[in-house]
Amino acid sequence: MGKNLRIAIVGSGAIGSYYGAKLAYGGSDVHFLMRGDLTELRSNGLSVRGQGENFRVANANCYNSTSEIGASDLVLIAVKATSNADLVDLIPPLLHKRTMLLTLQNGLGNEEFLAGHFGTERVLGGLCFICLRRTSRTEVERYDYGHIVIGEYERAPQLRTREVAAEFTRGGVQCSVVENLALERWRKLVWNIPFNGLSILAGGIDTAAILRDADLRQTTLGLMEEVIEAANKCGYSLERSAASLQIKRTEAIDAYKPSTLLDWEAGRPLEIEPIWGEPLRRATAVGASVPRLEIVYALLKSLGEAGHRNKSATNIANRLS
Repeated sequence: MGKNLRIAIVGSGAIGSYYGAKLAYGGSDVHFLMRGDLTELRSNGLSVRGQGENFRVANANCYNSTSEIGASDLVLIAVKATSNADLVDLIPPLLHKRTMLLTLQNGLGNEEFLAGHFGTERVLGGLCFICLRRTSRTEVERYDYGHIVIGEYERAPQLRTREVAAEFTRGGVQCSVVENLALERWRKLVWNIPFNGLSILAGGIDTAAILRDADLRQTTLGLMEEVIEAANKCGYSLERSAASLQIKRTEAIDAYKPSTLLDWEAGRPLEIEPIWGEPLRRATAVGASVPRLEIVYALLKSLGEAGHRNKSATNIANRLS
């Protein structure tokens, strides 16, 4: 495989644009799927700013279709999980015999979806610990963090796993390989489930506002404890200290709007099933007690079905605490 991976980026929002830009700026052969008018991107390139970063990929390789990109060695999948059905048609033109599919999506069930359609042996997963926002079609702003962890779906790390990690490292991305991808998925849910959910249900507030409110802070901790219990009952040894560590990490950053809140404000579909629905179903299946998660899922699903424009989630903290 070596250093000459041909990399396709499917999903060029904040995550896909950022990691694609980092890889391209570091010298990787990167090709972006960016459907729509590409004139501005081809004229201005793709820029990353914030937290010590200020660079531009002047000649970003961008395309309207995956058939234009063609067969690639590594496909970074960064579309919202709500668009997974589109991948059934988008992915095949990118495949050759050994093409790897690395999903950077949130929640549970994305690796299973890819394995079911394209084969388990192709699938890797990655978790992005980063605060980003795509501020325009050609610019991404990074607020904090910036590391990524990757692992194999349903098997231990392979030589290729470490080679992919090395590719990220060459691009200036802190990247590590994990032995148990599923465990790390649950670890990230300790943050995603409370902060993404409560930011919407409490009326559209940022992480700092959640932690300043005594009831919401207590609800956050309660949700975190439920996720940790569910993970352990599912067979993943997630330490109890994960909750306090996530609180401490979040306190260290400025007020931040989680990605699901940004989707909600923009009127985009919410990733309700992978972030709340699937974890709830797996927790219920093993007998974990997750009453707060049940309520959050029901409320978010109701908002989603109503078009998620109604911001009135009255007395939400009282209902969850």
